[in-house]
Amino acid sequence: MYNARAMRPPTHELLDPELCGVPVECSEGRAEVEFVATARMRADATDLVHGGFVFGLADHAAMLAVGAPTVVLAGAELKFLAPVVVGDRVRATATTAETSGKKHLVDVVVRRDDTVVMEARLTCVVPTRHVLEGGRDARR
Repeated sequence: MYNARAMRPPTHELLDPELCGVPVECSEGRAEVEFVATARMRADATDLVHGGFVFGLADHAAMLAVGAPTVVLAGAELKFLAPVVVGDRVRATATTAETSGKKHLVDVVVRRDDTVVMEARLTCVVPTRHVLEGGRDARR
């Protein structure tokens, strides 16, 4: 197990912890990441947090559960089940469900206390080299 507070994460190490969460726990095939929703995340005057930030938290947890430096997201199926508002502390728990070669299926549950706010299955891929190796024009 890697101590998330004491060591550098194995991937996505430059993510903004306010927007994408702080790693709380990481081990092979499992990770937990959390944030407290801020005013920067709100979508409207009711303090509703935009779902993209909740998804970003889930994605961050999935990347850490896979733990490979070059891991990327290839697809996602998700359900938003409850709203998040500014001030809520939410935690994403990611668990690798299946691995086949470079492909990893990761299940993620995002909770606010005991309330599940999102469930997702993310398809992650670990390419042999960084997707931008060779420069930004390599994307074409």
